[in-house]
Amino acid sequence: MTTTQTSLVHDLGTLAHRLSHPARTPCVCEPPQVLADRPDGTVVRSGVIVAKAHAADTDRAALTARIALAAAPQLAGILLPPLTAPEPAAPTARPVTLWPLGAPVDPTDPGAAPWAEAADLLARLHRTEPPFPLPPMRGPAKAARAVARMRAALRGDAITPPRDPAVEPGDATAPPRDPAVLSVLAGWRALPAWARGEAPAPAPRADALCHGDLHLGQLVRHPAPDGPWLLIDMDDAGVGDPAWDLGRPAAWYAAGLLAPEDWSTFLDAYRAAGGPAVPADGDPWPALDVPARALTVQTAAVALAKCAAEQRDPDDHEQLMIESCARIATLPPELATGPAS
Repeated sequence: MTTTQTSLVHDLGTLAHRLSHPARTPCVCEPPQVLADRPDGTVVRSGVIVAKAHAADTDRAALTARIALAAAPQLAGILLPPLTAPEPAAPTARPVTLWPLGAPVDPTDPGAAPWAEAADLLARLHRTEPPFPLPPMRGPAKAARAVARMRAALRGDAITPPRDPAVEPGDATAPPRDPAVLSVLAGWRALPAWARGEAPAPAPRADALCHGDLHLGQLVRHPAPDGPWLLIDMDDAGVGDPAWDLGRPAAWYAAGLLAPEDWSTFLDAYRAAGGPAVPADGDPWPALDVPARALTVQTAAVALAKCAAEQRDPDDHEQLMIESCARIATLPPELATGPAS
């Protein structure tokens, strides 16, 4: 951990400790615990309080609106409410928010994954009228950021499209192109502009209240350890296409990473709760196809960036998502009917 990271973790631990520790009492607290440390979010726990430093380039006005959303009475029982608004006097260059501690999904027990509960929360979120003006959901922007991260992490020759030998003769000394990266970029180019964050979403899809980055790591039980499940992490929330929030489970299912029975549990629970992202019955894929493809590309791009940083090859799960990008590249920009492949 760098000196800057150590200082940030210390400052976050101090903020969380200050809120969780009764004043003028002997301190027997354990040292602060780092729950996550990434450029887009450093999370530190002290006692029953969690302090989060958001990305340095966060739009602070948008973050304030998103944190207010989590505190809105209309979202009680759906979103974990914050303990404070973004901390204006936080001793960090990054905006900070404070939250109650929740119990996360147990990654060692896949059979207990709360797919039905996640789907019910999403459906309730999507059915809720936005209580005040909100920024756009950042899902497409997050996907674009993942592709940019991959490009930055890899050397230029890995992301340069192959030359046309009819125009430019081949050079036996030229460095090889990485076919995995080319597959991800081809899948990215095959998406419609709105899914790449380059244009507004089509009007019928653009006005629902969305989480923006749904996966099982975004659920906690509160109060811990046995309270109801709630959604956390509002950094990407806003108005947009509700199908985006179903896109990651759909992508995992299409790639073979999510068991059919878990996908059915998730989809059936979403429909039973009146979720508007897909029809109440029949084929859901015309609505889910583009978000699922975009999140496939996003996942593969992040995987390749991590592989480059860690100097390793993709693992089996990462390889499945990369291979899915190659299939995506052969599909039309949007499916009118039929399942995703």
